[in-house]
Amino acid sequence: QVQLVESGGGLVQAGGSLRLSCAASGRTFSSYAMGWFRQAPGKEREFVAAISWSGGSTYYADSVKGRFTISRDNAKNTVYLQMNSLKPEDTAVYYCSATVETGGLGLPVEYDYWGQGTQVTVSS
Repeated sequence: QVQLVESGGGLVQAGGSLRLSCAASGRTFSSYAMGWFRQAPGKEREFVAAISWSGGSTYYADSVKGRFTISRDNAKNTVYLQMNSLKPEDTAVYYCSATVETGGLGLPVEYDYWGQGTQVTVSS
């Protein structure tokens, strides 16, 4: 069982930056690939970024590539999402997720555990 708690969301102006954190409970954090997803009002949950269990592989949605960076610290049981050059269309609730799968990391259905989400609002 893994419990995930996100933090770091907030209100920021367009062009600004935020860093989201996701703290995981459990001693097997390093066994899980981790993902970030987001959901805006009236829209489906969409993939943002994912990172392999070792941190050696990262994956990004085209909409955030070059602006967002996912990383993890297995010693701290924490995964991060650094978000730069934020745009109003990045406004959403951001969710952290964990999976034992090594493929299909862009699909919500592949993830076993989810956090409660943190709101990110980007004003124009």
